[in-house]
Amino acid sequence: MASTKQGDGKAATKKAAPRGGISQTVQPDAALAEVVGSSPITRADLTKKVWDYIKKNNLQDATNRRAINADAKLKPIFGGKDQVTMFEMTKLVNQHVK
Repeated sequence: MASTKQGDGKAATKKAAPRGGISQTVQPDAALAEVVGSSPITRADLTKKVWDYIKKNNLQDATNRRAINADAKLKPIFGGKDQVTMFEMTKLVNQHVK
């Protein structure tokens, strides 16, 4: 029984640990806040809002669907690039959260 109590204590510790991954809450910086808002947001919601913005503004490249074209708001987030791939975009967006 003593080992069961120790196991329960470990489970309680894991629940108290901060959330990570896509459920982690992050704070967008000023440049990213122009696109997703300035409130703290989970990484999952951040990704959704960035994609909503891209779709709303028709920024996905028509010929290469894996490329995202930057507008005035996305260009600072994309490091000044006119176009990035979806995979680059994730890395670049993550540099604008705290």
